[in-house]
Amino acid sequence: MTAHALHTPFPFTPLRLVGKPKLSVDDIYPALFDAILEQRIAPASRFTEESLGQSFGVSRSVIRRVLARLSHQQVIILRPNHRAQVAAPDAQQTQQILEARRLTEITVVQLACAQAKPAQIRQLRELIARERDCIERDERGPAIRLSGEFHLQLAAIAGNAPLAQLAIAQFEAKACTYCAWQEHRAIVDAVEQGDTGKAVALMTQHLDHLEAKLLRSN
Repeated sequence: MTAHALHTPFPFTPLRLVGKPKLSVDDIYPALFDAILEQRIAPASRFTEESLGQSFGVSRSVIRRVLARLSHQQVIILRPNHRAQVAAPDAQQTQQILEARRLTEITVVQLACAQAKPAQIRQLRELIARERDCIERDERGPAIRLSGEFHLQLAAIAGNAPLAQLAIAQFEAKACTYCAWQEHRAIVDAVEQGDTGKAVALMTQHLDHLEAKLLRSN
């Protein structure tokens, strides 16, 4: 990691791990994600598996799994023979992603209405409750991450893995939308009822709100 890649140290360092179990992918993923969302790591920053592994006190293989997870959400860009880089889409790329996301999310919610099982609905509601708790505690980074995970989990319920590869977090971070959990809850209600028309209308309205806030922030 270059000296200018990070603005502040990571919340975990090897020294704090003495005598304690090593951090897992599930520990490092949210810490790194939140640091990116809160811009403690600047957009377009580059870093290596080795440098991140040293910062967190874990092996490169653990970091590789974390970066792969972030890459699936297009928060980080991974290319052969290049350092991992924090995504920083320009205005044109952002607009293209927004248009693609809109088409994709409508398909996702239609499929979810037909396929969602009670256990999956419960998982979505638990995720929304965690999102709401973070918002009430003014924990912006975790709230945005959980908001993005809601959409990814909805895509997983739809049973189409490529639909999960969306640049969700970038939108949520810039839009700073703290009403998302309420809109998410309404969407889940419609999905649980199998009301495809209502679910599509609510998802469209939700994306309209996100897009309007995002474009205002640019």
